[in-house]
Amino acid sequence: MFQFLKRGGAAPETKASAAGALTASRIASGIATGGAGRVAWTPRDTASLTRSGFQGNPVVFRCVKLLAEAAAALPLILEADGVRMDVHPAWGLIQRPNGAQGRAELLEALYGQLLLTGNGYVEAVGGDEGLPVELHVLRSERMSVVPGADGWPVAYDYSVSGRTHRFAAVQVCHVKSFHPQDDHYGLSPMQAVAQAMDVHNSASRWSKALLDNAARPSGAIVYQGGEGMLDPQQYDRLVTELETHHQGARNAGRPMLLEGGLDWKPMGFSPSDMEFQKTKEAAAREIATAFGVPPMLIGIPGDATYANYAEAHRAFYRLTVLPMAGRVSAALAQWLEGFTGEDLELRVDLDRIPALAAERDAQWTRIAGADFLSAAEKRTLLGFGPAEE
Repeated sequence: MFQFLKRGGAAPETKASAAGALTASRIASGIATGGAGRVAWTPRDTASLTRSGFQGNPVVFRCVKLLAEAAAALPLILEADGVRMDVHPAWGLIQRPNGAQGRAELLEALYGQLLLTGNGYVEAVGGDEGLPVELHVLRSERMSVVPGADGWPVAYDYSVSGRTHRFAAVQVCHVKSFHPQDDHYGLSPMQAVAQAMDVHNSASRWSKALLDNAARPSGAIVYQGGEGMLDPQQYDRLVTELETHHQGARNAGRPMLLEGGLDWKPMGFSPSDMEFQKTKEAAAREIATAFGVPPMLIGIPGDATYANYAEAHRAFYRLTVLPMAGRVSAALAQWLEGFTGEDLELRVDLDRIPALAAERDAQWTRIAGADFLSAAEKRTLLGFGPAEE
């Protein structure tokens, strides 16, 4: 079954992503597909939103990159049965999930898929006995849930170029955002900001069209002679003089001598033209707000919610990065428990996040100054175990 998924010439014991063979087959055959993206509650498919948003909008691109890279760089802690483990098979798998990616690359891809589509899928390669051999992030727009009679997923279908591979439910870790109207797929911020993204893109296209086709000149030379127009010789002489003596960087600031009834009329942008810039900035703030990124962090003017950059940076981690990373880490740990049989906890090490250094210093000072607490109680509150004798 699924003989077309096998890599030619590979040893039988070699472990590889089942989805990778589909992608390799697609590349080898030269078939160009548009990606049958599935968006749960909007007519806009995932491929179109990704092209017009992440690939075509600088604000969306920066928000997704900022979030994914920040969350992927967070230091993690693994505990097995309540004991912190620095050496553990599950920890080694997370640190080196596959031969092509490290922990940061895999997690960045997972967070990126979650932000762009509302869903993130991790495939377990191997794992017939114990932990998987490798972990791979699968493209969300190619995945579809196969629900059982009770409504819970029993399998996942991965489709590329008309070919489909079915994964058992235990082979895939599905992380999804909350969606109030869908039981199987998450709601992406891209769907929430689709209108603001269109406004921002339209304003950018309008500005480009203005510069290319409808840009107003700096001014106009008006002929006030009796006949109402210049003769051909006068016209040619005026054009030549403008091109030779008044255009280009080397002629900047050179005064113009007008004669023979010529008058200079300066021209500029109308107030309605200038409103487009304000509309574009308002749309950019809406996009950043939907992704949970303070507009100050990506250089959007007009935002004064936070007193300074450091406060905005701290709020970004506290309100956006840490909740997302905590949800993904908990889902991965719970999924890996099914392979190891241990009680695993994968969480963020808050003491090693530079953005929260001020909060950590304040906590240490407050606990250290509490005279009514014993040394053991202070260690417990700070997350340390009992002191060694």
